[in-house]
Amino acid sequence: MEDTNSPVVVIFGGRSEIGSELALRICAGATVILTTRGGEDLALEAMALRDAGAREVHVKGFDADDLASHAPVLHELETQHGPIDTAVLAFGILGDQARAEADAQHAVAILHTDYVAQVSLLTLLAARMRSRGTGALVVFSSIAGARVRRANYVYGSAKAGLDGFASGLADALHGSGVRLLIVRPGFVIGRMAAGMEPAPFASTPPQVAAAVAKALSSGKRAVWVPWQIRPLSFAMRFVPQSIWRKMPR
Repeated sequence: MEDTNSPVVVIFGGRSEIGSELALRICAGATVILTTRGGEDLALEAMALRDAGAREVHVKGFDADDLASHAPVLHELETQHGPIDTAVLAFGILGDQARAEADAQHAVAILHTDYVAQVSLLTLLAARMRSRGTGALVVFSSIAGARVRRANYVYGSAKAGLDGFASGLADALHGSGVRLLIVRPGFVIGRMAAGMEPAPFASTPPQVAAAVAKALSSGKRAVWVPWQIRPLSFAMRFVPQSIWRKMPR
């Protein structure tokens, strides 16, 4: 094991725009590990983190959809770099709603990545952190899960499930020394939503990351980005179903 005496931050989903931006804001003095599934070159991301003050930066292969690999990967990371202090689950897919409505395998693939894989990794991370009595978890939900819309109900249902799971896990971790932050962004302008018309109150990856970093430092349990979508999500509950089913993505 490396003896750096520095906090260990792992971004699960090292190519994520939000994850990368968040890493830049919390990397000072830390050992940062970026995970990647397809063997992508993350040299530029690693260089940016070093320039931002990271003590060390490492890249680790990780396929979130391979559930059997989760426990061995965590064991390897902690054996090589020490206990994980902050884990950011930044992986996920939007998928193709039209395809998912006719292709059951595609629908299940979206749910597997955006819900099942997240649940598996969160459970393992929480157990490790709880045993030490310290740690922080960051989970990305979405306003899409606040009330699922017909226009993107596959992705939205995955986020709704993840939000519920994360909320329950946060309660289970209360008093353990482990914190879980649920991030609920609205529409984010970036690669994942390329070609889509931005929704009202859209934000950018740097804006989301800045809000998450601030919420982490202040010990919040949840953060809406931007803040205006929190009252909007409450108001959405009262829209009649006849109107709601026609709402765009």
